Amino acid sequence: MIPFNKPPYTGNEDQYILESIKSSKISGDGEFANRCHNWFKEKLRSKALLTPSCTHALEMAAIMLDIKAGDEVIMPSYTFVSSANAFALRGAKIIFVDIRPDTMNIDENKIDAAITNKTKAIVPVHYAGVGCEMDVIMDIASKNNLYVVEDAAQGMMSTYKGKPLGTIGHIGAYSFHETKNYTSAGEGGLLIINDKKFVNRAEIIREKGTNRSQFFRGMVDKYSWVDIGSSYLMNDVSAAYLWGNLEKIEEINKDRSRSWERYYWELKSLEEKGFISLPTIPKDCIHNSHMFYLKVKDLKTRTELLKFLTLNDILAVFHYVPLHSAKAGLNFGEFSGTDEFTTSESGRLIRLPMYYGLEKAEVSYVTNTIKKSYDQTK
Repeated sequence: MIPFNKPPYTGNEDQYILESIKSSKISGDGEFANRCHNWFKEKLRSKALLTPSCTHALEMAAIMLDIKAGDEVIMPSYTFVSSANAFALRGAKIIFVDIRPDTMNIDENKIDAAITNKTKAIVPVHYAGVGCEMDVIMDIASKNNLYVVEDAAQGMMSTYKGKPLGTIGHIGAYSFHETKNYTSAGEGGLLIINDKKFVNRAEIIREKGTNRSQFFRGMVDKYSWVDIGSSYLMNDVSAAYLWGNLEKIEEINKDRSRSWERYYWELKSLEEKGFISLPTIPKDCIHNSHMFYLKVKDLKTRTELLKFLTLNDILAVFHYVPLHSAKAGLNFGEFSGTDEFTTSESGRLIRLPMYYGLEKAEVSYVTNTIKKSYDQTK
């Protein structure tokens, strides 16, 4: 069976995990967390803080923005539940906006119509590591005095007009879940703070609402409870695993890119025949090959193809069920405008196996099996 995913493992991780375990500090912000923080500071040119997950990073963002009952937050319905949960937890109403069929990202041209006097923030989600139209979104936010929180869970090593995803809005978030390009031993995240006015409060919220970080820097003579917060630190053993990934980040990125390109060109003939649609990458975007997906004719065709692939020992999967159609989505949000593409396009999408170390022969087996399925339907 060709699995859908394998967590990235380079061989570097073992030594660092053991080193962390044998150290005198395996809790948050230890030696390996500091190495990771310095790496991200250099690469992103923003303040970055490791968290236990991307979900936690988004929850921190909601607290930092003082999201409360009565506020509205705009985002696509085609996203993971954490995008909405982080703000619903603070009492906000989630306003879902339709997506673009080419990138599966939020349709920037439909955001304006969703804005009311209750709107507090926009949450663009960079699907498959392909950037949303951030210039337009930031312009809308500026004109309406709104915050932008980039859900870049899938976007590490991707750029929009040369800027790393997650560094364009006021706040950004990465995921290091085992399904992502880089992982911190299965779970993990990163909060990216691009607006300096949020830095101090972010540190306080992350340290259970205390000014402990300032105390260790000698900025206060004792630390105490000064704000709401929670335990949002990544343990150092997880950070050690992540450091092993970061040392081989270019190797991992190139390996995934080769697999993505191979999928694309080996399936191009089916697109030219009108059987499938392949991903679209806008000219201003460089993506990280996080995901390779294709879109078939309809939900029925998708179900049949997924079954055929499983019978041939290939684990391919669909993705999100649109949040606005879920029970909690109906309770905590509403859809703005017409659902022109969200439901129909999501019902066509199939994600193919993609991971570091995927062999050339395995990619070809997947593509040949897909071609075989269409040969049988003629």
